[in-house]
Amino acid sequence: MKSISKETLSKVLERHSMWAKTGEGEKANLSGANLSGANLYRANLYRANLSGANLSGADLRWADLSWADLSGANLSGANLSGANLYRANLYRANLSGANLSGADLRWADLSWADLSGADLSGAD
Repeated sequence: MKSISKETLSKVLERHSMWAKTGEGEKANLSGANLSGANLYRANLYRANLSGANLSGADLRWADLSWADLSGANLSGANLSGANLYRANLYRANLSGANLSGADLRWADLSWADLSGADLSGAD
């Protein structure tokens, strides 16, 4: 699992946000990254590749993860309240103990995902 510094993560998110808005910049590829405990509050991760990433305990409140690839990601204990996970790929993701209250999970692929102990109150 590759570690990412806060500075590098900030640059990746900035370039990804530019890509998502204008087509300039670069789509984020954080597959296999160790982002445990990261502060990604309101982050724009639309269509980002986060497959196999460790996002355990991360703050992803109100983040845009629509169409993102989170297959096999570890999101245990992550705070995803209010997050946009529309059409996100969460195949085999670990969401145990995650806070998904108020999250948009419409059309998300949750096959084989671990949702044990997850808070899904008010999730769509």
